[in-house]
Amino acid sequence: MFDIRSTLNCKGKLLNLETPLVMGILNVTPDSFYDGGQYQQADEILRQAEKMLTEGAAILDIGGMSSKPGSPLISEAEELRRVIPTIQTILKHFPNTILSIDTVQSEVTKQSVEAGASIVNDISAGRLDARLYPTVAALDVPYVLMHMQGTPETMQQNPVYEDVVQEVLDFFITEVGKLRALGVKDILLDVGFGFGKTLAHNYQLLKHLHVFKILDLPILTGLSRKSMVYKPFGGSAKQGLNGTTALHMVALQQGSSILRVHDVREAGEVIQLWKQLEES
Repeated sequence: MFDIRSTLNCKGKLLNLETPLVMGILNVTPDSFYDGGQYQQADEILRQAEKMLTEGAAILDIGGMSSKPGSPLISEAEELRRVIPTIQTILKHFPNTILSIDTVQSEVTKQSVEAGASIVNDISAGRLDARLYPTVAALDVPYVLMHMQGTPETMQQNPVYEDVVQEVLDFFITEVGKLRALGVKDILLDVGFGFGKTLAHNYQLLKHLHVFKILDLPILTGLSRKSMVYKPFGGSAKQGLNGTTALHMVALQQGSSILRVHDVREAGEVIQLWKQLEES
């Protein structure tokens, strides 16, 4: 028997979070910060999906709009054009795959879940589309609640907090209350590394990630190849794998249940080593 608090009901498929899982990032965008433009054609998408699934991804997160700093929102029609065929193609070839849709738009959420996605990953906490929370509740799928100060276009211009950990915790308490009132059952928390945070803010949140366990909800960590992993020593996202791996171990020790990553095999190895430590 699974502990109900350690499972996600993904349209009838149960994900067990008693051991941390890997979510593989599959951006079908021309401009994402690391892999933009790499996965535009069906054969490219399928090769990457198969690679990540073979390497151990429990979830594939499909993104049709870049959320890197400075990115504008794209039209609903353009986002649908990118993500719906991607979802359909992956599920045609890998029908048991659990897919997450990374979107801030309610209609994209609705159509993506209807096409087969079974988790909603929203960087905006419903602030960019007032219909998003009710839509998630009606669809009855797990929801990733992320903290962001500002919007992707403005978030890195001058992020300021008096106490970033306390402010993000207060935000989660408020938003979880709203989601529960609407009937959303499965909620995951993402502190939003790099979304309206300075380097210092990111490291304060990582160091105190365990604080958010007070809400008794699973924590999703998305720091893969972000600037926080390579800025301390220079470089770029392409040189960010080693730093990502190091910080993934910290995230696991701080209580993270899901690692959202570009590099699935390496993240899986970190989880194996973390388990070895825990069991020793």
